[in-house]
Amino acid sequence: MNTNYSTEQIIQQTQCWLKSIIIGLNFCPFANQEFKKNSIRYRVSDATDMQSNLHILAEEFQYLDEHADTETSLLIFDQTVDDFEDFLALIDYSNQLLEELGYRSIYQLAHFHPHYHFADVEVEDASNYTNRSPYPTLHIIREDSMQRAIENHPDTAKIPDTNIKLARQLGADKIRNMLNQCKNTQ
Repeated sequence: MNTNYSTEQIIQQTQCWLKSIIIGLNFCPFANQEFKKNSIRYRVSDATDMQSNLHILAEEFQYLDEHADTETSLLIFDQTVDDFEDFLALIDYSNQLLEELGYRSIYQLAHFHPHYHFADVEVEDASNYTNRSPYPTLHIIREDSMQRAIENHPDTAKIPDTNIKLARQLGADKIRNMLNQCKNTQ
């Protein structure tokens, strides 16, 4: 991707996406509380290779270990995983790293990408926009916090289907325009 945006601009664009799409469309019913509490960390990786990106991910695990007031972290990739297949490889390596470092029951990873597409739908299906973001992003989630959120939600199993239904009702063009507005935030 290698954008000409500064780290601050990349974070602003990501925050716009989080506020207008993820929270605004209620794709994640748990995000608004942490957004309002300002307990989300945003880290932009400018690494140029997979190994360096994994090193930065390990640093994020450590950061969360040391900062209990930070609920979650969004690790945003500016350089190396613009290709969706490369990003899928990063996800695999990241999950391996999570296991190797002993974080399997402490953190979990969610993932977002500008070209995200689910295997069982067409690339331009609106449902893909539930996981599309301005930049390739790994979301590091605390397992214990996720468990509490799940226990306090009436039916988390319905969230993906509800999101897909809403995305398809709105249509790919509408959500793409919302995402593009965030990319134009400077």
